[in-house]
Amino acid sequence: MARNPIIAALDVPTAEAALELAKKIAPAVGGFKIGSELFTAAGPDIVRRIRATGSAVFLDLKFHDIPNTVAGAVASAVRLDVQMLTVHASGGADMLKAAEQSAQETAWELGHAPPLVLGVTLLTSLDSHALSQIGFDPNVGRQVRRLANMATQGGLRGLVCSPLEVAELRQILTAGVQLVTPGIRPETHPADDQKRTLSPREAIAAGANWLVIGRPICAAPDPRAAAEKILESLTQVRHLV
Repeated sequence: MARNPIIAALDVPTAEAALELAKKIAPAVGGFKIGSELFTAAGPDIVRRIRATGSAVFLDLKFHDIPNTVAGAVASAVRLDVQMLTVHASGGADMLKAAEQSAQETAWELGHAPPLVLGVTLLTSLDSHALSQIGFDPNVGRQVRRLANMATQGGLRGLVCSPLEVAELRQILTAGVQLVTPGIRPETHPADDQKRTLSPREAIAAGANWLVIGRPICAAPDPRAAAEKILESLTQVRHLV
């Protein structure tokens, strides 16, 4: 993917809206996220259409099922030529290993580089109270560390985590692990339903590789100007080159 670390979330309900938005902001972002709303409405064809523009695609469907089913889903995603995809780390070690193995083997068969399979640690909408309700360890940091270690030990080369956990994960993970952070909110933008957020500049400074940004860009009166303003705010962060 491009050096621009901004991945714009195409969280819109139709293919037409997604393509129009992508056309407007493509020069100002490094790729596009296609998530459950858009994929359910438009199907695999929207991935092909976005890829046909030359843009990178992050397919964020958060696969979570038995290992064999997830392996098949990952293989289908690789055939769509996505650059990143997600699986829930809480699916367990066997599922995570199956996902990475499927990505590697399918990409090898097709003759191109495998996508980055990302283990989702905890959704950024969850806090300690929510974790307690679903029976997880209510200590957010401890739960994220546990899932991150399991995912990387299972062979995953990247993780999705909130920006608040990036700095701590950088202390325990190898340098090559890619960290993708949703929950990015510029200082002037409300947190909405996100519970664990940082600004784009803070997240990059903490060690994030990629920033998934939705509403602050896509719901702005001028989405391209919003993306350009965020990118400009990152240019002086030391390790962004």
